[in-house]
Parts: sequence; structure tokens; C-alpha cells
Amino acid sequence: MTPIRWLLSLIFIVQMYLAMAVIAVVFAPWALFSRQGARVACKTFCRWTLLSLRLLTGLRTEVRGTPPTGECIIAAKHQSFLDIILIFNAVPAGKFIMKRELMFTPFLGQYALKIGCVPVNRGKRGAAIAKMKSDVAAGAAEPGQLIIYPQGTRVAPGATLPYKVGTGLLYEQLGQPCVPVAANVGLFWPKRGILRKPGLAVVEFLDPIAPGLKVQEFMARLEAEVETQSNRLMAEAGFRAP
Repeated sequence: MTPIRWLLSLIFIVQMYLAMAVIAVVFAPWALFSRQGARVACKTFCRWTLLSLRLLTGLRTEVRGTPPTGECIIAAKHQSFLDIILIFNAVPAGKFIMKRELMFTPFLGQYALKIGCVPVNRGKRGAAIAKMKSDVAAGAAEPGQLIIYPQGTRVAPGATLPYKVGTGLLYEQLGQPCVPVAANVGLFWPKRGILRKPGLAVVEFLDPIAPGLKVQEFMARLEAEVETQSNRLMAEAGFRAP
């Protein structure tokens, strides 16, 4: 990669975080009193990020499949910040299950709480699952799409990490369909590092899994569908697992 690509990637990252701060401040009077105002602010940031990403780094993005509009769980492959942006921008009322530590991040944390995100302490597995279920149940009256990453963290292309049972327990508790989402975005926007590579980053909404399956059956089906399609998307982009 030429030095200019590194420089343009650095410029993109700096301006992205500056844009986050500016948008957060500009929308604050509306977002303070309105969840819809907070959502509009977040979507404005997403759209600016995707536009500047393409213009500065040559990385194009595509959303495939049919993003859900009704209440559901979205269980997605997580490879980088880019899949967060693409999924949230594609659905009307997304809210995330997210690490509690992120609640203390300037701007991001305050807006995440306002749009209905559910913070989870991952330190104690059993307590974290119980707290997550109670927090989700407490916010059940607010319609939207609950976005969760079943592996619990970003996973680099080619790496493996088990799927955690918390997603299955939420699926069982809420009785809502679950929409799996595959991705190849980590090939272009990595988990760590500055370089953003040109190409086509894709997230794909797969067919919903209807409610009513046993937790173990649901988890097996979810993992198989997300991993299989994510591998296909990565192979389409030229990636070959070691």
C-alpha cells in the first residue's frame, strides 16, 4: 500500500471523530428531549461516515437482503466499527446490546443511551445475562430492532470465537423473530489499525429465524447461517482463510 493510502486513512479517521463531536453538539438541543432527534443525529453521523469513507479511501459499502422494519432481534457478525454503522443506518429504530464501558465514551455513550441501547457488564457471565434480560424486558415497550453481536466482540476475518448463549436466551424471552446478519467488512476496515482498504464492504441481512425454537437449536442454526454466509462474502472479496 502506498503512503498516500495511509495518509488518507488517517485523515478519514480524524475527520470522522471530529464529525461525531460536531453532529453531537449541533443535534443536542433536539436529542436532549427526543429519542427521534437522537436517532436522526446518529443516522446523520453514519451517512457522513459512509460518504467520507468512499471519497477519501475508495471503500464502497453495500447492504444486501431486506433490513427489518418491525420489532425483532438482529444477530450480526461483528468485525469492525463499520458493521455497526451499516446495520444501524439500514434499520429504522436500531438499539444495541453493548459493553457498559462504552456508556462513558464522550458523545457516543450519551446518544447510545438516548436511542435505547442496553449496557451490559461482561465481567460476570451469569449476572450479565440476567441483567441483560431484565434491561431488555424493561425497555420492551419501546419498539425497535434490538441488535446483538453473538460472539460478544469484534472477530477478525479467519479467526474463530464461540457464539454466546445470551442471544439464544433473549430470543427465547422476547418471542420475536431473529434476523441473522453476515459481513465481510473486517477485510477493509480492520479491528485495529489505521489503514482503510479500497473495495466493497458488505453486510447482508439473511432470512429471519421464526420464534419458537429451542435455545440450542436456535444457536446452532444462527451460527451456521451467519458464519457460512460471512465466509462466502469474504471469499467473494478475495479472502482465503489460512
